[in-house]
Amino acid sequence: MGKFDQHRSFLKSNFAEFKKITTDAKKGMPQPVKVKPYELQTELIDLPAANENTLTSKNIFTCIKERRSTRLYSDCPLSLDELSYLLWATQGITGTNRAGLTLRTVPCSGATHSFESYLLIRNVANIPKGVYRYLPVEHKLLFMFELDRLENKIDEITLDQPFVPNFANKAAVLFLWSTTPYRSEWKYDITAHKKILIDIGHVCQNLYLASESIAAGTCAIGIYDQALVDRLLGLDGNDEFVIYLAAVGKKP
Repeated sequence: MGKFDQHRSFLKSNFAEFKKITTDAKKGMPQPVKVKPYELQTELIDLPAANENTLTSKNIFTCIKERRSTRLYSDCPLSLDELSYLLWATQGITGTNRAGLTLRTVPCSGATHSFESYLLIRNVANIPKGVYRYLPVEHKLLFMFELDRLENKIDEITLDQPFVPNFANKAAVLFLWSTTPYRSEWKYDITAHKKILIDIGHVCQNLYLASESIAAGTCAIGIYDQALVDRLLGLDGNDEFVIYLAAVGKKP
């Protein structure tokens, strides 16, 4: 059992130890940028405002009850309204507090929001296949680049899936969430990493329930090639790296 001890300790609250630490925030060090910047000349795609009329089911009880990890998808594309709604449901900004921190559709420790949402879009109406990033402040899509052999690249990234091999390459969209840990470390020091993992779970669960409400399905993916996916997105693998994936598509 000894090999598990260190990691089990990570799962526990270490608040007593945290209280002894002077965090970078308490030292007065500058807060890291809250959202990853981008070049002004970058191609942006306007997203329609999230609208409840997009939903096919507005009954939250039903959505929770019928939620399943879905690995089979139809060829029906997601609409831009549906994609906009899913992005809003997972990282959408709904307000700001007195300190200027963004309030979003998902809970997050100290409103640190260490995540960026990247998308491998395969089947969204009127959106070319390629790699994109969601800009929550502007509620826009940032086009990054086209990707040759996109389905093959998804296979390479998602490795051996135990239940339905290669299912992710048939999804309409593959969500890839990265974390910039210092956004949380600045405020929470050594306790940040447990919080980051808890917070990304909130994000993915919102994707599950939002997908269910538009007759789509989601499957979270924790088995992936870390180095390959970070390299694909141009991430350094240390200050920013992918932490979770999820495939989304219309149900058969």
